[in-house]
Amino acid sequence: MSHTPAESTESPDGAAASFRSEVTVELVKHSAADSDVLWAARVSTAGEQSLEELQKDPERSKGLINYLMRDRHGSPFEHNSMTFFISAPIFVFREFMRHRVGWSYNEESGRYRQLEPVFYLPGESRKLVQQGRPGKYEFVDGTQAQHELTSRVMEDTYRRAYEAYQEMLVAGVAREVARAVLPVGLFSSMYATCNARSLMHFLGLRTQHELASVPSFPQREIEMVGEQMEAHWAKLMPLTYGAFNANGRVAP
Repeated sequence: MSHTPAESTESPDGAAASFRSEVTVELVKHSAADSDVLWAARVSTAGEQSLEELQKDPERSKGLINYLMRDRHGSPFEHNSMTFFISAPIFVFREFMRHRVGWSYNEESGRYRQLEPVFYLPGESRKLVQQGRPGKYEFVDGTQAQHELTSRVMEDTYRRAYEAYQEMLVAGVAREVARAVLPVGLFSSMYATCNARSLMHFLGLRTQHELASVPSFPQREIEMVGEQMEAHWAKLMPLTYGAFNANGRVAP
């Protein structure tokens, strides 16, 4: 996961402003496997014998996983955990935190640390122009002039905002007050912990996919986060992931 190189400028305290178009997602901790779904589901009929699923090959029971997904028996998909470390613009986290059920968050604080001058710039592939009315619109590629304008205006705004932030800090203004001048394009970082069921709900809303039975129109930047989380989850729980896609990418 690479950062996009860009021009840097010096802030009043010598910190160089930098600009990125990529978000990053790291899986830092997990307890998640397809077998977690199976023992949770089979306790309803097998009781203590459901513990035997811990030693069995989940591949033998992928039909059960598909049944649970298809008929939307959701609770067996909650007995697992994944913790991600995410670096993204603040505006992505403000959308992210609309997902409350089955999620835990801890984000870096502008009250307790001086925020670093790292800012978001759309990459060349980012579609810039919105067409149509709300609920029925699409985004299309911008012109070269629009991309150049966007980069120039955003960079200039970011630099001036961070200079104002630094000026207040040097004058002794509290961090929690000075941060108010910083834009939502500033990069932040957080830990986000979820289970497979809550992640499936997130992916159903925050990614576009050809197999989705219910269309979604996410903002591209949060979709970039979702795509990376999905790639990690697919490796941990391949049978569950396959059933999710086979049944229209609808959370059970």
